[in-house]
Amino acid sequence: MEYQIQFSESYAEKYERSKHSIGISMWHFEWCTKYRYQMFRKEEQRNLITACIRRVASMHGIKVIELNVQPEHVHCVVGIKLSMSPTQALQILKGGSAYLYFRANEKVRLRYPLGHLWSPGKFVASLGFIQLETAKHYVRNQDAHHSGSLAL
Repeated sequence: MEYQIQFSESYAEKYERSKHSIGISMWHFEWCTKYRYQMFRKEEQRNLITACIRRVASMHGIKVIELNVQPEHVHCVVGIKLSMSPTQALQILKGGSAYLYFRANEKVRLRYPLGHLWSPGKFVASLGFIQLETAKHYVRNQDAHHSGSLAL
């Protein structure tokens, strides 16, 4: 008795395939700077940490779908391999981005002498295809959300 798995036409090409698995794992992550210091108020610092996060993600096979850096926290929607847990992916993103950020901007060591850029806390939520657009819209509009006027 042989079974064939049928997927919807619109989603079939979006699933990742490996030797023994088919599927996708999408997550909404949020994390803050240690002590909620506003380290990314300047556009230059925002661009630097954005580049650091994207670089670490690409080095470890994490697909960044949407990313928004606020002065004291980061929102991102990512797709990870099925063999990677969300906690492991977040550890890679936080640790690797902090490492690259400190190497690129040595003055930050004056604020964080022990090298801990991020607080130990985190927010993680799983996403499906239906929630993906809503999460991307939420992450994209964080600037308006934090300025006090939410533009829908």
